[in-house]
Amino acid sequence: MKSLELRLQVGIVLSLILLMGLVWLIGNQSLRGLTEDFVVSRLEHDAEGLVAALVWVDHDPELREPRINPIFNQPFSGHYYVIRFPDDRELTSRSLWGQTLVIPPVATGEVVRLHLHGPEDQSLLVLVRGFEKQGQYFTLAVAEDLTPIEKHKDRFKEFYALLILLGLSALLLVQILMLRRAFRRLDTVREEVGQLKQGSREMLSENVPKEILPLVLEINQLYRLFTQRLQRSRHALGNLAHALKQPLTLLVQYLDNEKYTINNAQRQRAVKQAQRIQQLMEGELLRARLAGRGGSSNKFDSSKELPDLVALLKQLHYKKDLEISYCVADSVLPFGDREDMLELIGNLMENACKWAKKKVFCTVSENGSVSIVIEDDGSGLSDKEINQLSQRGSRLDEGVEGHGLGLAIVADIIELYSGEIRFGKALKSQGLRVEVIFPRH
Repeated sequence: MKSLELRLQVGIVLSLILLMGLVWLIGNQSLRGLTEDFVVSRLEHDAEGLVAALVWVDHDPELREPRINPIFNQPFSGHYYVIRFPDDRELTSRSLWGQTLVIPPVATGEVVRLHLHGPEDQSLLVLVRGFEKQGQYFTLAVAEDLTPIEKHKDRFKEFYALLILLGLSALLLVQILMLRRAFRRLDTVREEVGQLKQGSREMLSENVPKEILPLVLEINQLYRLFTQRLQRSRHALGNLAHALKQPLTLLVQYLDNEKYTINNAQRQRAVKQAQRIQQLMEGELLRARLAGRGGSSNKFDSSKELPDLVALLKQLHYKKDLEISYCVADSVLPFGDREDMLELIGNLMENACKWAKKKVFCTVSENGSVSIVIEDDGSGLSDKEINQLSQRGSRLDEGVEGHGLGLAIVADIIELYSGEIRFGKALKSQGLRVEVIFPRH
């Protein structure tokens, strides 16, 4: 039952069968009730006629023949009556042909319906009622054979069953066609996914049924996420190659000496370039190790991830002996993609560490939207320099080692999450204050 279409079809088939079964049962019960009520209404009329025809002659009960329906005089006609008195005397119809009906005693005004077997195994509906006339009490039972009506009912049931089967078959055919037509829309999505895989499409069409629209939106979001990651990876590799090119070139020049002699100044410059290469490589390795501690596409949990990030930055900038601290509000829930947020906060805090004198502080709070604030106690920036921060590859001070693409990558992540970045002066120092705001959706 892995097929969703098959599961829906089976569910609808069972539901329709149950529904038609209920219709069949309710229809039969209604038909039976209608026929019995119709027969009872006729029996009540017969009973009224018999009571009107009943007289007492010399204290003996008699029925006036002219007022009796002739059908009660035909043997085994299917219409019978029995009048029973308290002294066990009774009057019976000639149609019973000497037989009688077993009826219970009832009080005056009480009415009872019975189903009995009559003469020649007839199926009788009997109406029994207690009467009082001229001070005399008696019980009157009027019966009618239901066999002819049952035959008509059986023919109607057969027709009704055929009608239900035809209706059920038609409904099943219609629902199968409707389901196939509905699921044919998924074939279009499948084809678009194949085109997306081959690179001939950039996004899936969102003109789909609302039931699968959330899935399409998630796929599009995931595709944008991986596209952004690919771009950032390419930028990071290009930036790392650019950063390594200059020190490697200088090392080659220092070592490419025919006499294999290096003076003290050259040796110091070579050592400095080698240390720079080592720092760059260690930074990338530590960053990769930090990102690899969690699963792919996990949410970023600030209270769990920031301690590791702070420890990594302290290792990278151990020579400056920075005081790096953070504060996460209790109201902040996990948000964003883990790797995206690590790269964003890591780039911003690493930039703050490069410019800070002694302190770097990170605050994460939430009030309808997530706010990430990073401050340092550096010398700060002018308005013109702040405007240059988001330009890809721009550097404010070529003497400070670092990645020129860091803030550009941050801008890409903010754009991906429909966020906003603000630059300003730190509240407690002259350093730089960077605030990133993400809407909770």
